[in-house]
Amino acid sequence: MNAQHGKTYFLATRMLAPAQRPAIHALYGLARYIDDIVDLPPEGATTADIDASLAEVSDALRHGLTDGESRDPVLAAAVDTIGRYGIDHSLFDDFLTSMRMDLTVERYATRPDLYRYTRGSAEVIGLQVLPVLGTVAPPGEAAPAAAALGLAFQLTNFLRDVAEDFERGRIYLPLDELAASGVDPDRIGWCVRNRRTDPRVIAALRAQIAATRAVYAKAEPGIDQLAEVSRPCVRTAYVLYSEILQRIEDAGYDVFSRRASVGARRKLVVGTAALAQAVWVRRRRPGGWVPPASGEVTAS
Repeated sequence: MNAQHGKTYFLATRMLAPAQRPAIHALYGLARYIDDIVDLPPEGATTADIDASLAEVSDALRHGLTDGESRDPVLAAAVDTIGRYGIDHSLFDDFLTSMRMDLTVERYATRPDLYRYTRGSAEVIGLQVLPVLGTVAPPGEAAPAAAALGLAFQLTNFLRDVAEDFERGRIYLPLDELAASGVDPDRIGWCVRNRRTDPRVIAALRAQIAATRAVYAKAEPGIDQLAEVSRPCVRTAYVLYSEILQRIEDAGYDVFSRRASVGARRKLVVGTAALAQAVWVRRRRPGGWVPPASGEVTAS
């Protein structure tokens, strides 16, 4: 699931110690599984149907965490990971709350409004993976940067996916900040329909990219707070995801006729260097990171 849907993220996970990877894939799988319920519902499904499906998954996860097992393989992997690493259960409640917001909220008037959504949809992802990555600083000190990195990644996605999100009826850019550049939802709709941008939208996207880079700047110092074995993975994700912003700029801020992405050659360069560093760290400190022991959780 991770390899198919999150190619940049998956590449970064290859830099982790083998013992860490299953947990990261389990957390990614759960998030993707729930996100797809909202974004890829069966044909004809109503909002009530989707909400019921979210409630069903929420109940199944809660029971799994209580019982220590699940019959669903995605939930079984998540339950094992959550228990093994002592991940705060409330982070998953926050994630589900934001997924439910997608059923009824299509616009965000201000950045604080948007950040109430991204708290559960992005920041908690950084906080969920933090125990798996390990820290050299107290976890509480590393948490703000971890949350900021999750937020930076999602803000990058919002900028890259403006057209796709609009076609789903959503705008994940603060409306008041768009309006400051003379952009309203009708203007975005015009760009989506005509597969082209215009000067006002360019100005708005330029400002949004600047705001997103500021979030990356808050996240970057946290990489050195992670366990040494985890740093190549996170730095790879940091570099490749942040470069999507540069690709948007290089394309003249045209996010309507193409999807900004980092090319395979660049991924190879960054990934090869990071992998070499990761292997060096693991060989130098072969016992430097061992996941907590826990009883097995099976998809019975």
